[in-house]
Amino acid sequence: MSYIIKGRTCDYEVVIGLEVHCQVISNAKLFSGASAASGGAPNDNVAFIDAGFPGMLPVVNKFCVEQAVKTGLGLNAVINKESVFARKNYFYADLPQGYQISQFDKPIVGNGSLEIELEDGSTKTIGIERLHLEQDAGKSIHDMLSGKSCIDLNRSGVALMEIVSKPDMSSPYEAGAYLTKLRSIVRYLETCDGNMNEGSMRCDANVSVRPAGSTELRTRCEIKNVNSIRYLMQAIEYEANRHVDAYDNGEEIYQETRLFNAHKKETRSMRGKENANDYRYFPDPDLAFPLIVSDELLEAVKSSMPEMPDEKSKRFMAEYKLSEDDAKRLVAEKSVAEYFEEAVKEKGSDAKKAASLILVELAAIMGEKQVDNIRDLKTTASRLGRITALVEDGTIGLRIAKELLPMIEETDKEPEAIIDEKGLKQVSDTKEIEKIIDKIIADNPKNVEDYKAGKEKLFGFFVGQAMKATQGKANPGIINNILKEKLK
Repeated sequence: MSYIIKGRTCDYEVVIGLEVHCQVISNAKLFSGASAASGGAPNDNVAFIDAGFPGMLPVVNKFCVEQAVKTGLGLNAVINKESVFARKNYFYADLPQGYQISQFDKPIVGNGSLEIELEDGSTKTIGIERLHLEQDAGKSIHDMLSGKSCIDLNRSGVALMEIVSKPDMSSPYEAGAYLTKLRSIVRYLETCDGNMNEGSMRCDANVSVRPAGSTELRTRCEIKNVNSIRYLMQAIEYEANRHVDAYDNGEEIYQETRLFNAHKKETRSMRGKENANDYRYFPDPDLAFPLIVSDELLEAVKSSMPEMPDEKSKRFMAEYKLSEDDAKRLVAEKSVAEYFEEAVKEKGSDAKKAASLILVELAAIMGEKQVDNIRDLKTTASRLGRITALVEDGTIGLRIAKELLPMIEETDKEPEAIIDEKGLKQVSDTKEIEKIIDKIIADNPKNVEDYKAGKEKLFGFFVGQAMKATQGKANPGIINNILKEKLK
């Protein structure tokens, strides 16, 4: 589905490329042994080199290199056996060295690709241009002391992977789908936690527009440090429309860096956009030798690769007979996929019912409780699996199963205990159900007459009345069989 913006002079299409900074999951920083953990007291985890002390030499953290290689493999990308660290020179108060150690023309990971699903269910392949390793800067704090800025260097030197896409996206939706899929991949690989609200995954969007059908690349603007997928889509939409308005009015678009205001849902100018020559890149003399990815390291990383989301989705469809939509939704988050598989390992459990309860009922509960991780719920995978088993063996109905979930969240009790305490077991006594149905038929002669006259949809009315009379505890199968016989 093409995303076209109608201008006064012509129709425009949007060209989008994303640069995503992923903080590497690692105990130590990229070039020092200082802790990479977040949340400590300001300037608690700082080595001399992180603070820019003269004479300090960087030492590459091998584990961070392995994490970058693993991410590259997860993106179906080329792993470059040789890469080079370079100095990216610029001044900022929280960059004590006066330069950032990054990679320029020889990154550790080259061309790759990522497949996204579009709104109409079709797929599109987005090209990955590169992934390079670099160190993070520190953090400036402007609201701690009146009239002064403070610097926290705990983040200085933490390893980042910058993943640069090709300008293959053409709508806000595609950009959101790309970032969602990328976050899922790094979480599966455990190379980045993907927590955008905490800053461990940050996105810059390069946006331009051009006449529909054209292949030219017009002047782009960069929207810096967007920290949520929803904000990314809103920022791109606003920026694209801003470009169209400018072209329609005969104005020029200047290459610049902009910030997104989430409250006003608009971008504003931050500074003129730098080009590569502004940073005066050159190979870091303290890291004079190329970074070599050996065959042994590459094979070791390959052997440690987990089952990826697309592979897992196909397996769920084949092994558990799930629909394509349910399988894709379950595997989007690694924790949810693992939770589902634990649930269906319970004796007598049912995969389709487990999937439905997770994707609908538990998803709603997570939203109400503002819980991001399904593991934080009191309804453990074991409890959910046992609930589906109780539905399968006829102990409870599906309606009661759904009602059990909020009860577990409230009481933290086992489902079997709640069922016994509240008398929720399904009524399967044929004679008792038959008496209830006889009364319903006697009380609704007009509906009986209409049903027999051909209004077969009224059958649902009788089922509903029977379920209501038994407080949802009656076995639906028995109700259906008795009603069919009685209404002949």
